Amino acid sequence: MGPLQGLRIIELASIGPVPMCGMLLADLGADVVRIDRTEASGLGVAMAPRHDVNARGRRSVALDLKAPAGRDAALRLTDTADVLLEGLRPGATEKLGLGPADCLARNPRLVYGRMTGFGQTGPLAAAAGHDLNYIALSGALHAIGGAGGKPVPPLNLVGDYGGGALYLAFGVMAALFERQRSGRGQVVDAAMVDGAASLASIFYGLQAAGQWDAPRGENLLDGGAPFYDTYETADGRWVSLAPLEPKFFAQLAQALGLDARFVPRQYDRRLWPEMRTAIAAAVRQRTRDAWCEVLEGTDACFAPVLDFDEAPRHRHARERSAFVDVGGVLQPAPAPRFDRTPAGHPRPAPELGQHTDELLREAGCSAEEIAALRAAGSAR
Repeated sequence: MGPLQGLRIIELASIGPVPMCGMLLADLGADVVRIDRTEASGLGVAMAPRHDVNARGRRSVALDLKAPAGRDAALRLTDTADVLLEGLRPGATEKLGLGPADCLARNPRLVYGRMTGFGQTGPLAAAAGHDLNYIALSGALHAIGGAGGKPVPPLNLVGDYGGGALYLAFGVMAALFERQRSGRGQVVDAAMVDGAASLASIFYGLQAAGQWDAPRGENLLDGGAPFYDTYETADGRWVSLAPLEPKFFAQLAQALGLDARFVPRQYDRRLWPEMRTAIAAAVRQRTRDAWCEVLEGTDACFAPVLDFDEAPRHRHARERSAFVDVGGVLQPAPAPRFDRTPAGHPRPAPELGQHTDELLREAGCSAEEIAALRAAGSAR
């Protein structure tokens, strides 16, 4: 089920953005085949497969890519694939004999998606790093954090997943669209440093316009504006307020009982310290859930700050079936949604090598060849 049904994707096992990208594509119906190492490699955080949400929806074949027989089996798998996803350092797949030239020579229609931190070229291309390093170089990290404080890691959402997985998926789908005209595949060079910078495009524009020139935590969308921030409630929990538009701020001001003079002077920065103090004092008068009764569903641009236990239980999430149970693990449902070709229920992540025989048979390997691969330790 799903709009990508019929699309075959080969994913070389890695961490971070590539598994997330594979999950997104598998959720929407693509047949994602993950080529795992023959031994557990310690990639990512150790957990049981059913807890590895980003690995859901795959089939797994375990091959030793450093062995000629394992590499050849991997190449046979790519022969009928639409897409290959890899997240190794530049040049690593070339050394294995699985680089773009190797694969495209056999399958000219293949879209070869490459995911790195710094990109395939440039002075830092070969350097090791992680999400935090890439968003630091993009400029995005500098803007995240409280006034007078240090830059704060925004989980690994901005680099790995926003600037990485989503841009890789977007690039792959764009290349597939172009293939309809040319009949040819191509290499997609997706770099987290590029994607994170692209996510921050509007802020580069605001800075050029002179509208993002205050220190970190003192601008409009970084918590500097008192009407775009989080506030503690009477029970020590938190709510988010974001009425940027004057008509929405007027509703919030009325609900909180703020001084009426704040409304026409919402964007007067000289008044922001006093406005913040007034909002904080008002919010502390009630519990978080009491504020939900007053403000949730209004145009005051309000939402409670929920944790990972609370979010799935919220009435809006329940109504939209935004979370699903997969193998006993509650997790986000596939997104986005399609009215004519909806995504099916996700399958749990596979065990390492769970589908090795099945996938090698599909690639044209005989029973004797599969047995020889296993006997040599080139497959598991």
